[in-house]
Amino acid sequence: MTHLMSHLTTNSSLYIGVMTGTSLDGLDAVLADFSVPNRPHILAHTSIDYPLDLRLEMLALQASSDGTGINELHRSRIAAIALSDLHIQALQQLLRKASIDSQHVAAIGVHGQTVRHLPQGVCDKYSTAYTIQLLEPTRIAEALQCIVVSDFRARDIAAGGQGAPLVPAFHASLSADITKPIAFVNIGGFANVTLLNPLKNPLNITSIQGFDTGPGNVLMDGWIQKHLNQVYDSDGTWAASGQIHRGLLLCLQSHPYFLQPAPKSTGREVFNINWLESILNRDEYLCQKLSPADVQATLCELTAITIAQAVNQYSPECSHLLVCGGGAYNHHLMQRLSSYVPCDVATTEIIGIAPQQMEALAFAWLARQCMLGLPANLPMVTGAAGLRVLGSICPA
Repeated sequence: MTHLMSHLTTNSSLYIGVMTGTSLDGLDAVLADFSVPNRPHILAHTSIDYPLDLRLEMLALQASSDGTGINELHRSRIAAIALSDLHIQALQQLLRKASIDSQHVAAIGVHGQTVRHLPQGVCDKYSTAYTIQLLEPTRIAEALQCIVVSDFRARDIAAGGQGAPLVPAFHASLSADITKPIAFVNIGGFANVTLLNPLKNPLNITSIQGFDTGPGNVLMDGWIQKHLNQVYDSDGTWAASGQIHRGLLLCLQSHPYFLQPAPKSTGREVFNINWLESILNRDEYLCQKLSPADVQATLCELTAITIAQAVNQYSPECSHLLVCGGGAYNHHLMQRLSSYVPCDVATTEIIGIAPQQMEALAFAWLARQCMLGLPANLPMVTGAAGLRVLGSICPA
């Protein structure tokens, strides 16, 4: 504890955030200066792709064992160590880019790789809500000799929340001076929205809502991987070549999740390629009639329309929709999204944060909140019983 407190008294405003998203494509790390807390300045950024074997193993660990005796516990720890070593590589690269030693960094916020997310409403009535993010923060702390903050979602779930999404609190911190309703949309493997509306009252309170809207890139990535052996649909080119099938779209939209009220969050346990193929196989004629490109076009439309419906329903007066995450680089998806909302659609680049860097920056902010003993969840977003300090601290 003495060593931890001595580190805290350095008063460093530098924090690092690392994000490994549900797309399983790699990790992003940012070094940011929080001298002005609500206007963090990114000093350096780095990105590293997942090695193929690690990506495939993480995908395999997302599904339960098939009963063949595969040692999931052993495999999960080996995968966590491999992912931690990838973090170390990225962090060392990041510090070299910034010409900064790790001793000048207050803390590193790490998310880890989600392999199970079963909050209230997803787990069945006989199960206990929980979430699992694979990582070995102690390994990172040992290698970098820096405080590492991890396991941000568990405390919110313990308080009865969804443990997700966590980024709306950070989005709100960036938007303290807004005068019109705006929305942030993060499109990773799954999509989530943050809806901010400055209420006209003497207290100048901003209304904040946030939740997962459903699939982002996860179904499109899985479908193109299966049919073209590509990790993702670059710029949405393949989706743009197909025809949207309204019948299939309606079937996909009939999933009860889309009508479920917030707070809510979701993951691969709910939306995955097996679910998609079960719908296609339910109607043999439909399955034979559609080309793989048509299915991809329809999946892209599902992502666009479910995001738009969430924004239009909960924030009809929204003036600007700011998109971050990998989906922000999908030109076709951005076009389809723009066609469904009446507001201006742009990437978070217009507020000075590259779409690829937003979530990593959010976890740097979450680490800072934890180190300062400040709450970082929003009960109206996650459904938790109240404000909570999130994260577990691993000393340097």
